[in-house]
Amino acid sequence: MTAQPSKSRTLGMTAWIFLLLSSGLPRIALQEIFGYKVSFNLSSVIAALIILIGLALTFMWSDVRALRQLFILFLVLVGIEWTVFGMIAEVPIYRMWLSHPSFNINMLANQFLRLMVTLVMIAALFMIKKKREAFFLTPGDTNAEAEPVQWLGIKPGERWDRLGRNFAFILSLGTLAFLVFAGRPPLDIVVRALPFLPFLLIAAVLNAFNEEMAYKASFLSVLEPVVGKHQALLLVAAYFGIGHFYGVPYGLIGVLMAGFLGWFLGKSMLETRGLFWAWFIHFVQDVLIFAFLAIGSIVPGGG
Repeated sequence: MTAQPSKSRTLGMTAWIFLLLSSGLPRIALQEIFGYKVSFNLSSVIAALIILIGLALTFMWSDVRALRQLFILFLVLVGIEWTVFGMIAEVPIYRMWLSHPSFNINMLANQFLRLMVTLVMIAALFMIKKKREAFFLTPGDTNAEAEPVQWLGIKPGERWDRLGRNFAFILSLGTLAFLVFAGRPPLDIVVRALPFLPFLLIAAVLNAFNEEMAYKASFLSVLEPVVGKHQALLLVAAYFGIGHFYGVPYGLIGVLMAGFLGWFLGKSMLETRGLFWAWFIHFVQDVLIFAFLAIGSIVPGGG
């Protein structure tokens, strides 16, 4: 059933307001503009309170009732992130792994924390959506037809098997150019980083799955039926992009790059009804990013 135009606008505006308030945007503003350091715990509490207000609103205002699943899922995410990163990560033995000088140990320790978040989100999605196909936990039709996008050069009749391969290559070149320009690693360090390859591949497999499942597929599955495909993609892109302000790449460039990637990979999920191309393209980007992190770990004074 299609919502009335005014109701659709109300749903869209409400989703945007609560998503932006619950994202990292307030924390970024406080830290970058006012110089006020916001702890992870405080940020989580604020986000949870905002989401609870939104959830309560769905019981009091029938026009936004359709957003209830979004707020429930959002609350699960904030709760499990606080449990994993605020409690489990602070257990002494796990803190030792996360701060270990070995890239292999600290990177895999971090990814297994993220996997815990993803598994809880998948459990919540099974309770909400019942079937894994309803939240894209399937490869999907990897040769599905793509919706044309003129400014990206995606023409009518193009299919995702060709589009996915082409964009994996193009986006990888862009990511590599940014990383090389930002880091300029010497060749001998690159060669010395080769033993890290098996571990960074495992980390890239996990990270791509975790981020695509927990932060994109999950929210697209509850947003698309409510606000439509195009607005759902913009909402997820905004949330994913803002979340990368302190990531790699970082800053406004990181937000724009991650936001575009979030939109494009979300588009692949909605059009193929599956996770494969989103996961694969993300995986290739992560291999490059983690390779540079591995290189940095062996440069004297590197991160």
